Amino acid sequence: MAKNIAEQIVEMLENANVKRIYAVTGDSLNHLNIAVKKSSIEWIHVRHEEVGAYAAAAEAELDGFAVCAGSCGPGHVHLINGVYEAHRSHVPMLVIASTIPSNEMGMDYFQETNTIKLFDDCSYYNQMITRPEQVQRTLQTAIQHAISKKGVAVIGLPGDVSELDAEEATTSNQIFKTNPVIRPSDEELNHLAGLINDSKKVTIYCGIGAEKSNAEVVELAKYLKAPVGYSFRGKMAIQPNNPNEVGLTGLLGLPSAYHAMHEADLVLLLGTDFPYEKFMPLKNKIVQIDESPERLGRRAKLELGLTGDVKETIKALLPLLKEKTDVNFLNQQLEFYEKVKEHQLTYVKEFGTEDNIQPEYVAHTLDQLAKNDAIFTVDTGMCCVWGARFITGTGERKMLGSFNHGSMANAMPMAIGASLAYPGRQVIAMCGDGGLSMLLGDMATIFQYKLPVKLIVFNNRSLGMVKLEMEVGGMPDNETDMINPDFAMIAQAMGYPGKNVHKPEEVAGAITECLNHDGPYLLNIFTNPNALALPPKIEFEQVIGMTKSMAQLMLGGKMEEALDTVKSNYKHIKELL
Repeated sequence: MAKNIAEQIVEMLENANVKRIYAVTGDSLNHLNIAVKKSSIEWIHVRHEEVGAYAAAAEAELDGFAVCAGSCGPGHVHLINGVYEAHRSHVPMLVIASTIPSNEMGMDYFQETNTIKLFDDCSYYNQMITRPEQVQRTLQTAIQHAISKKGVAVIGLPGDVSELDAEEATTSNQIFKTNPVIRPSDEELNHLAGLINDSKKVTIYCGIGAEKSNAEVVELAKYLKAPVGYSFRGKMAIQPNNPNEVGLTGLLGLPSAYHAMHEADLVLLLGTDFPYEKFMPLKNKIVQIDESPERLGRRAKLELGLTGDVKETIKALLPLLKEKTDVNFLNQQLEFYEKVKEHQLTYVKEFGTEDNIQPEYVAHTLDQLAKNDAIFTVDTGMCCVWGARFITGTGERKMLGSFNHGSMANAMPMAIGASLAYPGRQVIAMCGDGGLSMLLGDMATIFQYKLPVKLIVFNNRSLGMVKLEMEVGGMPDNETDMINPDFAMIAQAMGYPGKNVHKPEEVAGAITECLNHDGPYLLNIFTNPNALALPPKIEFEQVIGMTKSMAQLMLGGKMEEALDTVKSNYKHIKELL
């Protein structure tokens, strides 16, 4: 019996080493679903397509490629947020968008969407299959685009086409995972070496593009007596075994990295597309090295922009450099970093009070108790702050989040993908109450597939980052409060343990119990809603804005809430100023 197109697609996915497809099945996807059932690929039945896209994005970041699918109309629209996440994070992912019968296209048919228009802004490749002879060429090209350009490829698949008899193509079905060596020219390297050799104070700042270059970055930093800062995405790779590290900068960063960049004569940006222009130095020389030349110079005024793999570029650059002997600049930055870390620990040592546990203490305790190879996922907002500042890179740990797209509700879905991809690893989702609430239904997916995911809910009963943004902008926060369900009871209803933590003295024991449990577990920790997450550089206008918002709260009759916020934040603001 001849195989149909759905079976042909699945066979090609098997040959591309695809292990699973994340999807909610539906009419136009049914033939693909049945083809998967007869294959070695696992169909992961999520409750919401957005969760499937997030989970696939996490798997793709950890493993290099993943697949999700959605059926016609609403299934496509539900996918979009997670697809944007994968594309903006530059992870290779294939989206199979099954759609309405091909003879009904353009007729305003039930659940009709135009997949080309819908996915155009969040993909590198986006085509519709309408004939059997297209299938192998289109799918091979889609996967080749995803892995080579590091982003999303989409194939539209009408339900009626998927059941047609397959035809063999004359072109290649093989997927080519190339690994070229890219570095600047000798002339460019000599120019760079001259800039470095002529600069007394050099600071290195690394992003996710330097994640495979830890040893080379450390060697370069030692040779140049240079402090090393890093982005949030770069932290897990660049922090370990790095005696010159001074933390991260940006909205979630620390004053030490900000200071090191601004006090240097020369800043080397390695593999980072750092988005926060206001945190970038203006008066010193900046060199950017990136795999993608189109990113050069769009965040800062550059002295020099070079295209190259960070590891290979450093290896070629080192023989051209003169070793620096003056350690004063480096020692000053390291000394300042020690003071910043000491200041951070004051919040850890404060613990908090009943139902107002300091989230810094929770994150620090989690960091101490988690395994050295744990995979963390963090919700966008305050959980990102606590993850950035308190979860330590070991060289084996990973941290996933919506760092570029900045979407809520990503931590739990990403933990699903991470746990399926690495069933032997400890997977910890640092969830905000707002984020978890948004896609709550897929807690059931965790139970259905018996995934040992640990959900740590930082329950501050508010949209904490939005509340802070409003206060800093001089507005009293409005409609950021959340009246939450009992998340622990919901976990129990889903089929696994859930526990509420109200007191600081319960935190360490509860986290230990959670991490040691053989299976999924949810900890609902009632954290301080007024815990402050200010950037490393505070503008005077931000202080004025917060003062205005506190005054408006008082005038509006919320005296107690305003005073609690002031007490919680005064010391932090004073020290940063």
